[in-house]
Amino acid sequence: MMSRNLKFKYLIPLVLVSFQFGCRERAVPKPRGYFRIDLPVKEYRLYDTICPFVFEYPVYGHISYDVGKNSEPCWFNLVFPHYKATIHFSYKPVNKNLGVILKETNDMAYSHAIKADAITEKPWQNPKNKVYGILYDIKGNTASSIQFFLTDSTKNFLRGALYFSVEPDADSLAPVIQFFREDIIHMVETFSWKDK
Repeated sequence: MMSRNLKFKYLIPLVLVSFQFGCRERAVPKPRGYFRIDLPVKEYRLYDTICPFVFEYPVYGHISYDVGKNSEPCWFNLVFPHYKATIHFSYKPVNKNLGVILKETNDMAYSHAIKADAITEKPWQNPKNKVYGILYDIKGNTASSIQFFLTDSTKNFLRGALYFSVEPDADSLAPVIQFFREDIIHMVETFSWKDK
């Protein structure tokens, strides 16, 4: 038979170890969080240059002209450096080649289908200003989230695409994508051709 001191010798450390490990909170991983993004107040200014169109664009973006080797007149970017976002614009005159231009534009939008969860098309028509087009919403972790084109179907064609200079993550970029989508819709709604 064990002596009473011997029982306490083993019992006390066992109780202490039990309290130490048994009363601890279990470590549970925290859900992934995202940084808070402060978005500016919506405010717009007029884009009116030598290009054959005008529209309103956000004041928190700035225009930079495309000066690359293959760039053409009226190719420019609307840059939002604070958000690492850019809307790339490319203008083409239509010369009995609208079908070819539309196919190229559609192919560019659907080139993201490999990574996209879905691509939806929203048609746009403004017969008063002879502006017709499509807004492509590209869902998922893709390089471009929104693309669009506008045309008068006889002389002019403008394409735009929103890109971010960060690794695509649809969840973390969702509020910013929605914010710029509203700006793109405003640009489309205020868009008109000069030679209508």
